[in-house]
Amino acid sequence: MQFSRSLNSKSVLATAVKVALLGGVVASAHAADKAQDDIERISVYNKHNALILESGTATKSNMALMQTPAAVVIVDKDLLDSQTANTLQDAIRNVSGFTQAGNNYGIGDNLAIRGLGVNYTYDGMYGGASLGNNYNPTRSMTNIESMEVLKGPATGLYGIGAAGGVVNLIEKKPQFEEAYEISTKVGSWNTYGLMLDATNAITDDLAYRVVLNHERSDGYRDLQQNRDEVYASLKFEASNDHSLLFSAAYIDDAVQVDSVGDPVRIVNWDSISGDPRKLTGADLPNESKFTDENGIVEYLGIQLTDAQREQLAASISTSDGLRPIDLGDTSLVSPLSTPNEGKELRFKLRHDWHLGEESTLTQQVLWRQYDSDLVRQTGSYNYVYWERSGNINATPRAPLVTEDGQLHPFAARRQEYRRAVSDEQTWQYFGDLQIGWNFGDISGEHLISANYENRDMSFKQWSAYDADGNKSGNAIPYILDIRNPNWGTGEFMDYDPIVRSNYDKSLTAYGIGAQEVLYLTDALTMRAGVAYTKIEQKYQHLGTARAQGVEPENDTDDSGMTYTFGVNYQVIPELSAFINVGKGRTAFGVLSSISNNVSVPNPPDSESETLDIGIRFTAFDEDLLGSIVVFDTKRTNLRYANPEYDEQKGPEFNAGIPRYKYDNNETTKGVEFDLNLALAEAWKLNVNATYQDAVSIRHQEIDPDKREAPKKGIPEKMAGTWLTHTLPQVMGGELELSLGMQYVGERTVNHPSFGLPTAKIDSFTRWDMSAAYYLDSVHVQLNIENLADETYYSKALFLGGLPGNERNAKLTVNYQF
Repeated sequence: MQFSRSLNSKSVLATAVKVALLGGVVASAHAADKAQDDIERISVYNKHNALILESGTATKSNMALMQTPAAVVIVDKDLLDSQTANTLQDAIRNVSGFTQAGNNYGIGDNLAIRGLGVNYTYDGMYGGASLGNNYNPTRSMTNIESMEVLKGPATGLYGIGAAGGVVNLIEKKPQFEEAYEISTKVGSWNTYGLMLDATNAITDDLAYRVVLNHERSDGYRDLQQNRDEVYASLKFEASNDHSLLFSAAYIDDAVQVDSVGDPVRIVNWDSISGDPRKLTGADLPNESKFTDENGIVEYLGIQLTDAQREQLAASISTSDGLRPIDLGDTSLVSPLSTPNEGKELRFKLRHDWHLGEESTLTQQVLWRQYDSDLVRQTGSYNYVYWERSGNINATPRAPLVTEDGQLHPFAARRQEYRRAVSDEQTWQYFGDLQIGWNFGDISGEHLISANYENRDMSFKQWSAYDADGNKSGNAIPYILDIRNPNWGTGEFMDYDPIVRSNYDKSLTAYGIGAQEVLYLTDALTMRAGVAYTKIEQKYQHLGTARAQGVEPENDTDDSGMTYTFGVNYQVIPELSAFINVGKGRTAFGVLSSISNNVSVPNPPDSESETLDIGIRFTAFDEDLLGSIVVFDTKRTNLRYANPEYDEQKGPEFNAGIPRYKYDNNETTKGVEFDLNLALAEAWKLNVNATYQDAVSIRHQEIDPDKREAPKKGIPEKMAGTWLTHTLPQVMGGELELSLGMQYVGERTVNHPSFGLPTAKIDSFTRWDMSAAYYLDSVHVQLNIENLADETYYSKALFLGGLPGNERNAKLTVNYQF
């Protein structure tokens, strides 16, 4: 493999030292004989002190980050370990623009980059994607060495592409030098865990690695999490030119789901004259009466007595309808709910074939199976006061008045529980051919990529309701007070659930791409890539309560060209500037139904676009590396109902007017800042910050002021930092002290159709700390999360927020030998 050229490139000897520090070069005598070849050929990460300076995620060709014309951020294992980041959701705090997605119902890693969807890969191979809630597990960091985040579309490199970017998780690899690690942890809420990591050479050519992990936690607000993991891998150095890496993973976890969190009480201030204020019963009039054609006086909506109106008014605070109600440690997670029990099994085989001094063919094959089964509470609405479609408190969107005439101002009605059973089976192949070349003073790499993947998915969902939706007489009881909820007994299936979704779906995608990386001078780097991709989907409805019986199979095709182009100019050794543009493709309606193309034409393909303009800078002899990126990223061709379409049937209607248009989009513009520092083996610092404007463009809105709406759950401002200082020679060991801060700005959870046009979740700032002591082979670490015991919301849910963890502690002990 050809390493990148740079104004401050190091010698081959220096590169070899850095490779050895990473553990990428085998310490055995057999491996030492091949060390010079490995320096040129093995895809490793050039690491200086504690900073990773090279990456292959953006191009699939190792490039110095100072020369890479793309927005890439790398988080290494030292930082993750310092924070005890056990899951991907713990790790996103270290990357600008990376956040929890809005309206994710608390299920799995439904995350967002720049407010848009995310693809997940393990060493470049599929690990789940932006496929909705039921196909996204909570990904563990147990077997992860580092995390690389490529922002913007990358369909040509990684197949079906989400618009936001790719999170590439670099897994632990077998080493030829014997090493063992045992780790145990205990913490708040009955948290405990035990992990074993073992690696060694079996022969001069064969090495293994096994990682075992078992952990349990009752969790804050009883959001339990149980996980068992097994990772096993073999590395076979068949010759100087051929190496094989086989890996297997099995994960069995159960993560309790909170889809409601702290809900926003449905008080619509537009229905009450004046601004939010202390109310009286007179401020909450009943719907005015009217006289029908027979002269009979009728009333609209639930009619409250004067006493009930006073009771209702007294229950309303000035934040209701605008902010979630703080339920404290109380949870609306009913015993009818069950954890998301997910099981994942994957096998991966990688073959590296070094065709010459500067040419490599890498092939990877992956098989992955993921199954999920859960029951979640998705609807639990506290209706208080709302004039909807000219009706005040129309049933069932009204305060609950029970048969005994009692008003329950804090009751939850229109409850819905859903049981979802899903599975996904995936085959994926990637082939990447890299050919290095030189012509005079110009050098470069031809990169040819081919990919194929097939996903077979099945999904079935049942719904059970309270009396507002269940007419069988066996309804789930109303929650009479969300502050002290009463629950139904028994199990979900006892409440006459009906089948709401039931389908099989297959998705086949393939593509071929070519990319050229040019080192025009020591300072000027360019890359240009083009790819053709095709995505075929087949969907079969298998029968629900509303549409019984098996329906004919429908299909759709998405195909076309994608491209990427970037230029990087290293002005001086410490400063470079780059520009990157790209277009990707996303599959249309991956989890939704597909219509018969005879009656509904195949819609335009959903695409993604990005424009990045950035600078990178380094200092202190590459002990500091930072970047600033201005970006404009979007997902296009989103469907909406055509406002000119008339629902009436007949030849005189809808002449030439399509029912749907496909020019809505989601757009995020902003600026991102990332900085990593590792200075004098004493100071380490990670800083990141984001300012972004994430909006949904809705062309169907007649009012121009409503055509742009803030994207739900995506903050405008975010920032984070983690500072570590190492004190040597403390009682014969090293003491490492860390302090971290995470700031997340205000997020919208507005929903006009539920009477909450301006509901938001407040911003928060959370402080964390860590104290670690290293003595010989023993490492003891104490982490305290949320030092100030801040009350905050970690996720934006449908009409509320998920309370973040209160102050808690975790003690970890590692022994390496």
